[in-house]
Amino acid sequence: MKRVFKGRAVVKGNVTAEALVSKGGFNTLASYQHSLMFGDKNGKCSDQNNQDLYKKPMAGKALCMPQTIGSTTGGLVLYCAASMSRQPACLLFSKEIDSLAAAGAILADVWTDNSMPTVDNLGSEFLDYVQTGDTITVYEDGSVEVIRS
Repeated sequence: MKRVFKGRAVVKGNVTAEALVSKGGFNTLASYQHSLMFGDKNGKCSDQNNQDLYKKPMAGKALCMPQTIGSTTGGLVLYCAASMSRQPACLLFSKEIDSLAAAGAILADVWTDNSMPTVDNLGSEFLDYVQTGDTITVYEDGSVEVIRS
């Protein structure tokens, strides 16, 4: 089954990846801390408070979440993950993206070769529908196609 959602393209791009879904807020620093400090190339989530993602690899996944939470270093962490090739394939937000996460995604797009297409305002229906393991395709216009696995 296929369903298409329309959001706002913050960082434009086309990508297809496997969904990794967090129903709660995504703490960027807590999630990437071990990966960036200790060289985990799969970017396994180290945020033990996020049971949806804990110990799951985030690199190359379509990271679906309501919003980011936590540290003001969030944007820098996303940029660093991209500069080390450990970034998600894309960032998909059901709510409006915060300025820190937007800055990280934009800096990664401008300053690295590892862009993360980023779409926000996909709505609560998106997060209610998408499941970890679904196939996600992101289009430059902010359309996000979800194919049930």
